[in-house]
Amino acid sequence: MKQHRRNYGQYCGLAAGLDIVGERWTLLIVRELLAGPCRYNELLANLPGIGTNLLADRLKFLTSCGLVRQRPRAGSKLRVYELTEQGEGLRETVLALARWGLGTLDEPLPGDIVRPRWAALAIEAMIQRDMAGPDEQYEFRIGDEVFHVQVLDGRAAVVHGKATTEPALVLTTDSVTFVKIGAGLLNPLEATLTNRLVLDGAEDAIIRCSRLLGLMA
Repeated sequence: MKQHRRNYGQYCGLAAGLDIVGERWTLLIVRELLAGPCRYNELLANLPGIGTNLLADRLKFLTSCGLVRQRPRAGSKLRVYELTEQGEGLRETVLALARWGLGTLDEPLPGDIVRPRWAALAIEAMIQRDMAGPDEQYEFRIGDEVFHVQVLDGRAAVVHGKATTEPALVLTTDSVTFVKIGAGLLNPLEATLTNRLVLDGAEDAIIRCSRLLGLMA
């Protein structure tokens, strides 16, 4: 049974959605779970500043609304939180908001947090679906996070882990550089010349990947 703590009193889809996900921190919890199931302590570590009581409250509410559930981690007694099918339905909304938000970013402030874990979702948000080229894979190594973009039959998808075939391009950088490039605050060429970004692949693969991510017209 759904429980609504905030009610705008409006018979409108947007208002109904904000009744559930409009609270501070809620969409950031969803962001973490879109990247994969998490233990409570993992969520707490990846959301600095939320506080354990507030996190517990938000998870309880999201569970009561049918967006989140708990299950045992495979081969372990430990329990993880994951999105339900209804929760996964927020993916495109979160991606659209992340894509829009990239354009509002300025230089990071001292103390701003960035996690390599967020990179895969950012790449998913950046993908220009109509720019998918030939079948190939691009591997991204952002800090300690490794994932790849698989282009297959004209469709591009982000997949966690190393490329399953020889990648056409391997991109290596740190989290801050990655975000600044995605936000248009740092030119990829400048990042390459200063060794903040390392590209290992043929020039035509670099061009195709850049166009796929909207970094090149």
